[in-house]
Amino acid sequence: MKKVILKCKLSDRDRFEDKLSDIDLDFSSIYWQHDRIYVPRGYKRGMNLPRLVMRTEMKAVDEPPKYTLILRRHIEDSGVDVVEETPVTDYVNTVNIILQLGFKSAGEVSRRRQDLIMGEGTTIHLDEIDGRESEHYAKIETVLVGDTSVNEARDDLIGTFKTLGESEFIDKPYVEL
Repeated sequence: MKKVILKCKLSDRDRFEDKLSDIDLDFSSIYWQHDRIYVPRGYKRGMNLPRLVMRTEMKAVDEPPKYTLILRRHIEDSGVDVVEETPVTDYVNTVNIILQLGFKSAGEVSRRRQDLIMGEGTTIHLDEIDGRESEHYAKIETVLVGDTSVNEARDDLIGTFKTLGESEFIDKPYVEL
């Protein structure tokens, strides 16, 4: 699936949420995610190489965690992210396979997250990254469909953030902050 993704550091989380609540949009309950990021040996930003992410997600303490392997490839010259997700039942064996394929660990990110589905294929994630207290981020992801151009989709996302009073855009993955 092809996505356009835009992240923003929030100047005021409460104000951001209030603006969305004012138009009857509310975020989901808070849940926890932990990502372990793996990259091919020799990986450098801008090389259009894939990253693998082993995600652990817990939505409720009385339910088992959900594991997902995510293949993520950012195509620099197009601004598109190619994202494929696969459910995983055996976390340890999957990580061993990743390492045997020549990927190496690039870091870990834990976050508390809330979601807001804006419409068909567009979601806002409200993130608080562990270890970065008092810093909150919003990430809008939209799936490219039909003949929508990347620039058009990106301009729409920028416009959404600006309408909500936010403009401090971030082009790095959370693991690099």
